[in-house]
Parts: sequence; C-alpha cells; structure tokens
Amino acid sequence: MPRERGALPLNLQILRDNGLRAVFFVEPLFSYYYGLDALQELVGVIMEGGQDVQMHIHPEWLDVLPNEIVPRRKNMQMLHRFSLDEQEVLLEAAASRLVEAGAPRPTAFRSGNYSANADTLRALARIGVKVDSSINACFDFPYPDMGGTRLLYPSSMENIAEYPVTLFRDGFGRVRPMQITACSMSEMVEGLSRARDQGLPAATLVSHNFELLSADRRSEDRIVTRRFAGLCEWLGRNVAEFPTASFDPSVVPAVPPSAWELPRVSPLATGQRYLAQAMRRLVH
Repeated sequence: MPRERGALPLNLQILRDNGLRAVFFVEPLFSYYYGLDALQELVGVIMEGGQDVQMHIHPEWLDVLPNEIVPRRKNMQMLHRFSLDEQEVLLEAAASRLVEAGAPRPTAFRSGNYSANADTLRALARIGVKVDSSINACFDFPYPDMGGTRLLYPSSMENIAEYPVTLFRDGFGRVRPMQITACSMSEMVEGLSRARDQGLPAATLVSHNFELLSADRRSEDRIVTRRFAGLCEWLGRNVAEFPTASFDPSVVPAVPPSAWELPRVSPLATGQRYLAQAMRRLVH
C-alpha cells in the first residue's frame, strides 16, 4: 500500500496541471489496522490537491482488524456476500472513519472488486449515500433482475444513482472498460467522443494510483503516465464538451434508454494499445 500511494502526487499534479476534477475512492478500513494517521494523511493530500474523496471498501481487511466490525469471514473479498444489515454496518463504519480522518461525509461509493448487489444499494440508501459506481459489466455481477442497459447506462436503482464504468467496443468488436491501463489514449478519446454523440449523459473512467507504476511498483511506468497525461491534456483542451466533475445524482435518468449501443472505436486506435502493451513488456 505505501508503494501504491507513491504515485498519488503524480496523479494529483497531472489533474491540477489540466484543471480537471476527479473522484478518489478511498478505502478506510485499513486504518483500523494501521491507525488513523495513515488515513488522515491520504485524505489530506487528496483534498489539498482539490479533488473529491469518496468511499471504497475491501472487506478482506476484516481478517486482520483487532476488533470485529461484523462477524469475521476468512478471506472474504466480496461485499455482496454479506447480508443487508452487515453491509449497512460496514458501510457506516467506513463512512464514519473517512469523516474522522477529515473528509466530508461521503455521497458516493465504489465497492472493491466491483462486488455489490441490490442489498448494497439498499444499505447505501440507509446511510444516506446517493451514488454508486460499482458496476463494471466486464465482470460478473450478482445484481438480480438488473441486466441489459442498466449495466451500461447511468440510471436509478433502488433510489440510488448508478454510474456504471463506461464500456466500449474496440476495433475488433471486443468489449473493454474505459480504464487507463486497459485502453490506448486514442481508444478513450474516440470512445468518449462517440458516447457523447450517442447521447450518454455521463461517462465514468477508472484508474488506480498504482497504474502509473511498474509491475513491481518500484518505479514510474512512463508509458501509462504519458497516456494518462495525454488524456488529461485532451480533456483540459475540450473542457466545454467534456467537463469533469464529481458524481451528480441529478444527471442520472430514472430509466435508461430501451437500447444502448456501446460506442465502437477504430482498429487503428486498438492497434495503438497492442503496440503500447508490447513496449511495456520490453521496458518492464
């Protein structure tokens, strides 16, 4: 974890240089093991960087905490395996810990490993969180009766504004998430442009601090850093068409369109990803 935090100042600097707003989903359960100071430092750096702190959970931390928050389950990494009441307790413990560390009360949530179900949304509603972004349809989901466009398009679920990770079809027709390490810059630019043209009200891109680091997390991955910086520069130049912002429940329609075609990018844009992957293998 300390190595992963090493890329945080770089992320913040790139965002600041381009006048962009981003949401940092912060995992607070670790601080029940390492101490509140570590979480306070993390929250402070993000907020001083002018960015939004929101809530993230990895339940596997429960294995090593000195005190039980809910009954322990050995190596339980999936939030959706907990009951509704247990999820409410966990989410409230995480939200309260963020506030204790100096963050505003969270209004948005993303589950670790994209693990969530309908009970997660109900638990979020119980503690006053208005937005969830735990759906990534490139993964398997336990959401019952919420398939189709609801997994692809922002909409309301259980009175929570759901912002799925935005997906696209690459130049070979394969579905990809808009994640910094999963796409070329051209794929993201083309995907965002075509999603806008098709009427998507908001796009959700994903990154992690460690994505700007090499596989051993000891040095900067210059290829991915250039990609992230290039995307941020493009967004900064096109802020009128592609403004960046914190999650806003009012942007999300109650019901998604009956049909939503994923934006498709060119084979050239996808070819650039394969070339970058080959270069990273050589370098790292």
